[in-house]
Amino acid sequence: MKKTSAAYARAGVDVDLGNNLKNRLPALVKKTHGPQVLGGIGAFGGLFRASFSGMKDPVLVASMDGVGTKLKIAVLAERHDTVGEDLVNHCVNDIAVMGARPLFFLDYLGAGKLDPDVFAQVITGLARSCRRAGCALLGGETPGLYHGSDYDLVGTIVGVADRSRLLDGSRVRSGDALIALPSNGLHTNGYTLARQVLLGKLKLGVHDRLPGCRGTVAKELLRVHRNYEPALSSLPPRVLHAAAHITGGGLPDNLPRALPEGCAAVIERGALRVPSLFRVIAKAGKVSEDEMFRVFNMGVGMVVIVAAKQAEKTAKSLGGYHIGQVEGGPPGVRFI
Repeated sequence: MKKTSAAYARAGVDVDLGNNLKNRLPALVKKTHGPQVLGGIGAFGGLFRASFSGMKDPVLVASMDGVGTKLKIAVLAERHDTVGEDLVNHCVNDIAVMGARPLFFLDYLGAGKLDPDVFAQVITGLARSCRRAGCALLGGETPGLYHGSDYDLVGTIVGVADRSRLLDGSRVRSGDALIALPSNGLHTNGYTLARQVLLGKLKLGVHDRLPGCRGTVAKELLRVHRNYEPALSSLPPRVLHAAAHITGGGLPDNLPRALPEGCAAVIERGALRVPSLFRVIAKAGKVSEDEMFRVFNMGVGMVVIVAAKQAEKTAKSLGGYHIGQVEGGPPGVRFI
């Protein structure tokens, strides 16, 4: 068996190293487990007791996503815990806009070589964010498919919502207000273009100060993707009509996903509070405003849709601001 393991390790898969790393997981992961998690780590599957007290008609809501090329910045900066948080928060937001709260999370970390320090940092970030989100880190997989220091990070989340409280756009009406919740930088989208401009055209290193911003390239680009679920769940069901997570595709592609037929979003361009990072990328890369809005969130991580009479109170309570309204017309986004 030792000879077999040694041969396998020389081929690129160190089984013993993988097992040693997995032995470190229970202490981290257990902190994310509540009474609904049954069994321990190491079984062929994770166990979660489906008990949803207080829900008349519980519906499971699932989503899957990745961190994308933000991982390239993590590798260059040699910091990997924040991307674990990014992944969890992104997935939590994707089901939160449908009215669901998270239950459990599964991760996939594919690497060419399993680096103990990288692995530990990523799992630490995953566990930290799961714990804060009230979400159990139930299991994961670490295959070897990549080259050098590159790796990929993907996650699957499962949550639950009472069917009567699902956010499907049916509550949205013409005249409703659009409230923007600020993003924490790029979040997890647009990094291919950002890297091309900042590292390519401007020839900056990740530890160089980013012109026009307070921090270094690494600090600005590794800011953690915000978790908006606590903000959404703080609103009474009668107040929250819909919400849109602003990810790849920006406002033009994501906001219509929260609207019903016959409704369009009208955004006051001058009301948007665009952080300097986006302006630096646009100017240095000679990127048109239209393209910037389709690639990046432009400082808006989430849009909450409420009745106009609730707009001021909602914006104040969530730390957001009014950017426009819903009007009749084909689903889409119109800037004025």
